[in-house]
Amino acid sequence: MIRRVLVTGGAGFIGSAVCRHLVHSGCAVLNLDKLTYAGNLPSLKTISNLPHYSFRQIDICDGTAIAEAFEAFQPDHVMHLAAESHVDRSIAGADDFINTNIVGTFIMLAAARSYWDKLPAARRETFRFLHISTDEVYGSLGADGLFTEETSYDPSSPYSASKAAADHLVSAWARTYGFPGLISNCSNNYGPYHFPEKLIPLIILNAMHGRPLPVYGQGENIRDWLYVEDHARALDIIVSRGRIGEKYNVGGRNERRNIDVVRGICRLLDRLRPAARPHEELIEFVKDRPGHDQRYAIDASKLERELGWQAEETFETGIDKTVRWFLDNEWWWRPLRDKVYTGERLGLLEPSK
Repeated sequence: MIRRVLVTGGAGFIGSAVCRHLVHSGCAVLNLDKLTYAGNLPSLKTISNLPHYSFRQIDICDGTAIAEAFEAFQPDHVMHLAAESHVDRSIAGADDFINTNIVGTFIMLAAARSYWDKLPAARRETFRFLHISTDEVYGSLGADGLFTEETSYDPSSPYSASKAAADHLVSAWARTYGFPGLISNCSNNYGPYHFPEKLIPLIILNAMHGRPLPVYGQGENIRDWLYVEDHARALDIIVSRGRIGEKYNVGGRNERRNIDVVRGICRLLDRLRPAARPHEELIEFVKDRPGHDQRYAIDASKLERELGWQAEETFETGIDKTVRWFLDNEWWWRPLRDKVYTGERLGLLEPSK
C-alpha cells in the first residue's frame, strides 16, 4: 500500500526537498502551500507531473480548507513545515510570524486531531503528525556545549519565539489528547533551491554579480550547517519510526563561523568562475542584527542512535554541490532575484511611533 503524506509548506526550501524525497521514495504526496513570497513552485518541477504528487494552494490558517484537504486526501502522515522563517523579516514585522507559525499550527493540530479521531483503529495506530521546528528555540550557546532535546527553550527573536510556541502546542496535544505528534528541531539548512534572502544563496549570488557580500558584525557567529537533502531523509525517518510525543534534533555536525562560510564560498567561486579580482575582496562587514544569537550547535545523537540516521554530506561536499547548483540553474533563481528579492538588507529596526 502506498503511504500517503500531507506536507504543508511544500513549495518552500525544506518543504520542496521533502516533497521531492517522498515522491521519489514511492509515497503519494499532497502539498499544501499558501505561496507567499518564499513559496516557489518551480522548486517542484522534477515531480510536478508525476502521478502521486498533487498541489493545493491553501493557507494553513483556513480551517475549513484544511479540514477538506484531510478528508479528501486521507493521509497516513502529516509533515508540517509551513512557516514564516526568516529572522530578519520577523524583526521588522512579527505579525505574519505569530499568525502563521502559532495560529496556523493550532489550526493544523485541530484539523488533524478531528481527522485522526474518526479513523479506523488500525489507521489511528499508525497515523503521525510531525511538526518541523528549529534549533533557534533554544537560544544561544556559549563557546562549549550542544543543544539536546532536553535543552531549555530561550528564544531570542520573534521568529524563534513563534516556533517555540508552536512546539509547545504540539507537545500539549500529545500529552492532553494522546495525539500522535512528534517534533523535530533542526540546525541551519542549505542546498539547492534555497531562497536568496538566506546567507549562503545571498553570498553566492552577490559574488557571482560582483556585489558586496554583507557579513553581520565581524562574522564570528557560529552555525551548525545541515544539507537539506540529509534533512529531508531525517524527517521521513522520524515521521515513520519516531516515538510519539518525542523530540528529535537534526544537525549536520558542521559548525562554522559565518565569515568562514563566506570565505569558503569565495574560494569556490574563484576556482569555478574566476573574476578579475578575488571574490573575498567583496566582503563588507555591516551592523549586526538585533538579538543575534552567537552560536548554535545540535547534538543529533538521539536521532542517530534510536533511528539510525546519519548525515551523508560534509559541509565541504555539500557547499560544493550547492555553489555548482546555483551556477548551473539560473532559470530557477533569476526570476526571484529580479522580481521577489533583489538582495536588499532586511531586519532593520524602524523607529517606534
